[in-house]
Amino acid sequence: MGGTPLKNYLELLVVFLKMGVLTFGGGYAMIPVVERELVNKRGWVSMDEVMDYYTVAQITPGIIAVNLSTFVGCKREGLLGGLLATLGFVLPGVSFVTAAAVFLANFADLPVVKHAFTGVRVAVCALILDTVIKLVKTAFRDKKAAVIYAAAFALSVVLGASPVLLVAASGLLGLLLFRQKPAPENREGPPDVSGGTGA
Repeated sequence: MGGTPLKNYLELLVVFLKMGVLTFGGGYAMIPVVERELVNKRGWVSMDEVMDYYTVAQITPGIIAVNLSTFVGCKREGLLGGLLATLGFVLPGVSFVTAAAVFLANFADLPVVKHAFTGVRVAVCALILDTVIKLVKTAFRDKKAAVIYAAAFALSVVLGASPVLLVAASGLLGLLLFRQKPAPENREGPPDVSGGTGA
């Protein structure tokens, strides 16, 4: 990984503390921050890996952003790295929510507070839309992916299908549609490299 283990652990903690401070709006709104801090600036993960982590985090218990932090931390520095990345990401949010809970208990009904939260919600919607665009660009590799998307979208919107079932079924379809076919065996035998012409 480069550097001493202590330095690596400290860097991991500081990076995820920073991300915890800068991330608003939940797991999907976190993707622009992840792309900037972990993909572009440090090269710790690729966007394909990020999408894989989000997929797994979507179907596992817990908060998506926290699960993602654990995955990246474990990849970088093992179990301790996963714990430090998770702690770093969670600590700012827990601290802020604790302070906000005390504040909102006394001031939530004030018009100025309500107007401020209206602005925050609009900004979060913009971040999520930006995330959706990035997800679409990454996921739509060919027509097969578009068909899976259309089917999952229709089942979710029209029939209200369970997200867990949709993700599991899409994973099975992906396995069937995108797996590489084995290369055909060469049945003619190895080429003659002796250079002889025969008797």
